[in-house]
Amino acid sequence: MEFQLTHPYQAGIGRVLEAFFDKDHILEKNTLLGARNARVAELEKSDASAKLVVERQMTSSTEVPGMLASFHREWNQVKQEEHWFRKSDGEWHCEFRVHIEGVPAKIKGMMKLEGTKEACTNYLTLNVRCDVPLLGKKIAAFLANDCSVKIDREYEIIQQML
Repeated sequence: MEFQLTHPYQAGIGRVLEAFFDKDHILEKNTLLGARNARVAELEKSDASAKLVVERQMTSSTEVPGMLASFHREWNQVKQEEHWFRKSDGEWHCEFRVHIEGVPAKIKGMMKLEGTKEACTNYLTLNVRCDVPLLGKKIAAFLANDCSVKIDREYEIIQQML
């Protein structure tokens, strides 16, 4: 299951990238999102690339359907790994993966952040896949919906923090 989101920012690309790669900003954002035990496990940045790994515990944004409850606990350990690459002064690309401990699904995606010193837009594509027989499509649909809600909430928080 794949979906796309577009998030415009009224801040320049440099400012948005600075927030994306700032440890304090990341931790505060996760607190505001309701995550617990958030930590930046890895953060490396150069002028042309960056790697970010964030680990945290999160709850579902919506009620977990009964048939999926065995895969999804109240609090789930989540690891997100992002690999960023600069394409030009006004464009960065990111490939990312999200792993939810104990959930048999693959969540991965791409982001393209492009803009100027005044404003920028983040174009996000997310793909959720689950190969569990009979329940795979339902698990993927639930996770895709949950991810969409969380990504939109994260976007709102980032805008408030910029």
